[in-house]
Amino acid sequence: MTISLSLLFGAIIGVLLGLLGGGGSILAVPVLVYALGLDVAQAIPVSLVVIAVASAVGALPKVRANQVQWRLAAIFAAAGIPATFLGTAVGKHLPQQAIMIGFAVVMIAAGTRMLRDNGDTGTACKVDNEGINWRRCAPRSIPAGFVVGFLTGLFGVGGGFLIIPALVLMLGVEMSIAIGTSLLIITANSAAALFSHLHGAHIDWGITTAFVGTAIVGSLIAGHLGSKVDTSRLQHWFAYLVFAVAAYVLVDTLVLH
Repeated sequence: MTISLSLLFGAIIGVLLGLLGGGGSILAVPVLVYALGLDVAQAIPVSLVVIAVASAVGALPKVRANQVQWRLAAIFAAAGIPATFLGTAVGKHLPQQAIMIGFAVVMIAAGTRMLRDNGDTGTACKVDNEGINWRRCAPRSIPAGFVVGFLTGLFGVGGGFLIIPALVLMLGVEMSIAIGTSLLIITANSAAALFSHLHGAHIDWGITTAFVGTAIVGSLIAGHLGSKVDTSRLQHWFAYLVFAVAAYVLVDTLVLH
């Protein structure tokens, strides 16, 4: 039964990763904890394996279509990878209850950000006749990359719900480029965070393999179908789902325990 649930939820999260550029990964830890019965210390490394692999596979069609801003991805990763180790170190000193409350807060912030997406774009990294003005772009990208990396290490989330708005609303990257760039950043951060979590971690490889396998398939299918799906409407419905899961996490953590 556990493996069957892993297959099902892996497929769902893979599809969301492919369609939303990483936002679906916010559900990985709650699914692993509440649906599959893992504790947080077990769930975070498994979540990171799933996110890293599914994001890497989901990024492949974007790379082939040249829908990636490589230098911007490198800046985010350079700031985010060290931050993942800091987030991991902080998380190891926090009780599970505190981590789950913090995770619920992050989910609420993610859902709010999805609902407030109004199509506006920033200008800091806008491409003009001379290319990207990195003097304006890099100083804004580095803090954003650090925050995303810290949250990846602390909570085992990919951070797409922060990366996409940062790229589009703050930096002015086109949405199609932002999704591909986000997937690359998520892959790098998740791999680094996984490495930082491996010491002393117990990973259930049966659950992980089942989760990863269907997540890859789901991410690939969604990546090819993404242009045919109304992702803005999907993003709004997904935001409501995120709110519901966050509410459940808070009730379970603060009331039922």
